[in-house]
Amino acid sequence: MLAKELISEVVSELRMSDTGQKALNWMEVFRISHLPIVNNLDFLGLISDTDIYDLNDAEQPIGNHKLSLIKPFVRLDQHIFDVISLAARLKLSLVPVLDNHDHYKGVILVGDLIEQLANMSSLKEPGGLIVLDILQNDYSLSQIAQIVESNDAIILNLYISSPPDSTRMEVTLKLNTNNLMPVIRTFERFEYEVMAWHGDVDDMDNFYSDRFESFMRYLDI
Repeated sequence: MLAKELISEVVSELRMSDTGQKALNWMEVFRISHLPIVNNLDFLGLISDTDIYDLNDAEQPIGNHKLSLIKPFVRLDQHIFDVISLAARLKLSLVPVLDNHDHYKGVILVGDLIEQLANMSSLKEPGGLIVLDILQNDYSLSQIAQIVESNDAIILNLYISSPPDSTRMEVTLKLNTNNLMPVIRTFERFEYEVMAWHGDVDDMDNFYSDRFESFMRYLDI
């Protein structure tokens, strides 16, 4: 999925003639902490709620104040992973989109990114999760897939994370079944360490909720 397919139809841009208070009101309505400032088609930068609180008088037009605006953006044809990377790195609540002529085209909301990522990752598909703790040197995707498929299950998606300077990795498998015990027993027979598993609806809801809240805290929203 590309950036141009994710542009929000609800968030409006600010002008230099708009007041800081107007920006805060819009942020509250859209539940975001940034807004783009645009002059015709030119993207001038993002203003944050913290920037506005630092102004001497939020009732004055934004253009009356000396601003140090950041100018992050993605192009229309950039992949959703590029958008997510930029949002996470700069802890943004939205990401501006420009065309190849540097003309402003709109913004992508982080909430929409999370929803699309869930769709792409099969998170909404029925099934369970198994989390493995593996030494990096022992990781074999072919063996993991063989173990899962030998129990008449399919890997819908796979996520890998590893702490810095660690020799171990956490492998999260999303399977197409909630009947996880045969798969877990096979992993244990092959001496894999099963850290956690989530099979029933309540467990899955709690897992997704925890991951979502962790992601939002990371973005500092």
